[in-house]
Amino acid sequence: MKRLAIFLGAALLAACAGNQGVAPDAPLPAREIPVYRLAADDKLKITVFGEEGLTGDYTVGSDGRLAYPLLGAVPAKGLTLAELTQKLTAGLSASVQNPRVSIEITQYRPFFILGEVNRPGQYPYRTGLTLNGAVATAGGYTYRANQKHVLIQHFGEAGERRYDITADLPVLPGDTVRVRERFF
Repeated sequence: MKRLAIFLGAALLAACAGNQGVAPDAPLPAREIPVYRLAADDKLKITVFGEEGLTGDYTVGSDGRLAYPLLGAVPAKGLTLAELTQKLTAGLSASVQNPRVSIEITQYRPFFILGEVNRPGQYPYRTGLTLNGAVATAGGYTYRANQKHVLIQHFGEAGERRYDITADLPVLPGDTVRVRERFF
């Protein structure tokens, strides 16, 4: 009995001391969807209630700015919709009495898919896009595709991350998805 207790204690200690982190090559689990931040090529519908001349469709430029009446070039890159709404409301307060601003995204920036898919390239993002949808958009996997792991470089990040392929793995605007070749 004493040997069993010692064996179990040693096994528990070994399990605790084992894998303290994730190996750099180990796949990451599916990620939570982060807060969306604006960047170049996002198309917005901005409404200022009661001010038809300030209401319209706008695009975040390649410099990350939004050309907006009365305010000029407004920095938008990296902001959430709520943050941009606050910035426009504050800026318009000097010219418009009690401005009520509403912003919605009408078209997200595209995503990219490379590697072992039939039609690699750039595609328009659709809300709720998953890896399966992205691969289907690109014509499906080639016969050489690794259908267990995928590499994704998220917009604004320096490198790729490896993920297990699951049915609900999200693809976000600006992501670059790379499907590698499988090894036999």
